[in-house]
Amino acid sequence: MSGAKPFSILVIDDDKSMRQSVCDLLEAAGWQTVAVARAAVGLERLAELAPDAILSDVRMPGMSGLDLLAGLDPASAPPLVLISAHGDIPMAVKAMQDGAYSFVEKPYEPRRLLAILRHAAEQHRMQQSNARLKARLYALSGLDRVLLGQTAPVVQLRQEILDLADTGAAVLIEGETGTGKELAARALHDLGPNADAPFLALNCAALSPATFEAEMFGTDGRSGGRLLAASGGTLFLDEICSCPPEVQAKLLRVIEDKQILPAGGQLPVPVSFRVVSATNEDAELAVQENRLRKDLLFRLNTMVLSLPPLRQRRDDLTLLAAHFLSQFAQLYETAVPEMSQDDLTALMAHSWPGNVRELRSVCERRVLAARRGAGTMAAAIRMDQQLEDVPDTLREAVAAFERELIGKAVKAHEGRMDAAAEALGIGRRTLNEKIVKLGLDKDALL
Repeated sequence: MSGAKPFSILVIDDDKSMRQSVCDLLEAAGWQTVAVARAAVGLERLAELAPDAILSDVRMPGMSGLDLLAGLDPASAPPLVLISAHGDIPMAVKAMQDGAYSFVEKPYEPRRLLAILRHAAEQHRMQQSNARLKARLYALSGLDRVLLGQTAPVVQLRQEILDLADTGAAVLIEGETGTGKELAARALHDLGPNADAPFLALNCAALSPATFEAEMFGTDGRSGGRLLAASGGTLFLDEICSCPPEVQAKLLRVIEDKQILPAGGQLPVPVSFRVVSATNEDAELAVQENRLRKDLLFRLNTMVLSLPPLRQRRDDLTLLAAHFLSQFAQLYETAVPEMSQDDLTALMAHSWPGNVRELRSVCERRVLAARRGAGTMAAAIRMDQQLEDVPDTLREAVAAFERELIGKAVKAHEGRMDAAAEALGIGRRTLNEKIVKLGLDKDALL
């Protein structure tokens, strides 16, 4: 279970020696156990104990195991495994049809019983996790739905957007490809005082110096141009560091003068818009390399928003995946695929170079595969993954994953190594050895 909360179980059997024997077996395997002699008592304490699984005898005085099964709420109750020395095939079939997770005959084989109970508990926790995610998604609204996530970097980003939305100040949005820069820009516009005015998004890398003035400024007496049409709203300059130098000069003049001169015209036309720009590069470096005008950057970076890459907000992965799976399932009119433990492992192990955009594509492929009754997250990810992104050997892959987990644990426990080791399910000495072996810098992690 590697640092996770131990599984818990409610054992119900009127035979004291059997109860003790089962509890000893489970506790030796790391389970937390509560044992009672009557099914009615177990049913009464179920909400209080909230176990991951129930193991109950079938034939007991008063309420039987089958009666207990009938009294459980199938939507919320933990899985029930029935055990009996008097069981037969018809009883087992009936129990499974009525919703029992499994049926075990006495005398039981310890390893088989532990395996059945572990699988039952894992399934229950997965169902609970999915239910919580669906509830959180249903409750989210507004900016939470636009920039989805609950980790500290995303919460801070949403607060910064709320703070800047009504200021009108120029904002430069920095972030890797696929982190949602245009989403952030649209949020600034939609939450601002001019939300009903136009939002004009320009891909600066695609702007042509030869046609820029006619397209953007318009032609006297014939066309007003795109900038005039966007007046009063927001001008979003995407990929600003890739803007041609001649176009940068013309944009700077418009931003400074707040007016345009249509082609063939004699009189300038006033325009007014908020300027939001975005880049996936280091803007200061682009200035040093003479690819971005310094005076234009000064006009654009009054305030700066930095969008975190997905690898720095891994705790949002499951929430984002659940959101996209639900979104695409609705689009393609199919059931939402359930995420298995293997799916979650694949999500956490991937480096997500394409960030949220890549995750969205992976989830779409997962839903399309599910329509055919097949597919896994790992298979959907592999279609996006280039060979150069994959470690050459299994040893390198394991080392990379261990670095990620250990770094996350040390950071989460603020450098308290005993707590980090416990969370990882290893000893303090083993943790220290791994940190040295993997070349991790504890101070850098903090």
